[in-house]
Amino acid sequence: MRKIKLGERGPEVSAVGLGCMGFTMSWPPFLPKDESISIIRKAVELGVTFFDTAEAYGPYTNEELVGEALEPFGDEVVIATKFGYDFTKLDDTGRPIGMDSSEKNIRRSVEGMLKRLHRDHIDLLYQHRVDPATPIEEVAESVGKLIKEGKVLCWGMSEAAPSTVKRAHNVCPLTVVQSEYSMWYRKAEEEMLPMLKELGIAFVPFSPLGKGVLTGRFKRGEKFADDDYRSKIPRFQGDNLDKNLVLVDYVTEAAEKKGVTNAQFALAWLMAQHPWLVPIPGTKKVSRLQENIGAADVSFTEAELAEIRRHIESIESYGARYPEEQEKLTGL
Repeated sequence: MRKIKLGERGPEVSAVGLGCMGFTMSWPPFLPKDESISIIRKAVELGVTFFDTAEAYGPYTNEELVGEALEPFGDEVVIATKFGYDFTKLDDTGRPIGMDSSEKNIRRSVEGMLKRLHRDHIDLLYQHRVDPATPIEEVAESVGKLIKEGKVLCWGMSEAAPSTVKRAHNVCPLTVVQSEYSMWYRKAEEEMLPMLKELGIAFVPFSPLGKGVLTGRFKRGEKFADDDYRSKIPRFQGDNLDKNLVLVDYVTEAAEKKGVTNAQFALAWLMAQHPWLVPIPGTKKVSRLQENIGAADVSFTEAELAEIRRHIESIESYGARYPEEQEKLTGL
């Protein structure tokens, strides 16, 4: 697979990465550990060199899984993980909601990450969510110390506001910003992406397939199990989902015309927006993994991109992308 450099300061990684959260969190049923390890290693075999995890995914179990799966590959792969939650504060689903980006907690996180990931350094360390109690300048200083100590190679932020990103970057230069971005959710285009281009910071879209909806797998009237995270998200509920599937209808038609799958169409469109953008779709199936990787070989003409843009901007989106309590923690 072709490689992309993560901004001006980062390493080269595969054009498509693998988001690993779903192996242990949010998207049941979960696979047996050995099967999960096999799929992650298969991704490497297929050319994926960029893997995304976090201490909050479990908590801790996702990092342990990814660390064991990727230990044989050493520096051949880049592992991104995330700090910033207070694990004494959980919602009714067991997800952490309290923030803590104090230097003490960051160091506690990193020491645990090094053990769980079987590494002597963290390739890419994100602040998972902005902590309103800790000035971002202090967070940047704390991470900067870890970079000087060699425990962290580069850092990024997830779901931060553009103004917060700029403040952090002024103290300790950022390599990557991660936020949701897809044909379904394009707010990053307003301020974030132009600013990142100016600053030489890469962008990593999570949920590049709209938490699966853009693949066409969900139908009108779809009901999600209580343990499926989508059951808590307003845009997947009731009439909202039915209305949102108008976009999926378009993607399905356009992908068929292009001779590719829905997922390949949606991922390739994302990658066509900027050369320094690396999506991290998640999957627990080898067939889907191969499909997603195939998107790196799909290209569009300028005329095709203009036609796609015209269509998707004419379609309205309905419902919030997070439950209310989690929506408050985002800055984008």
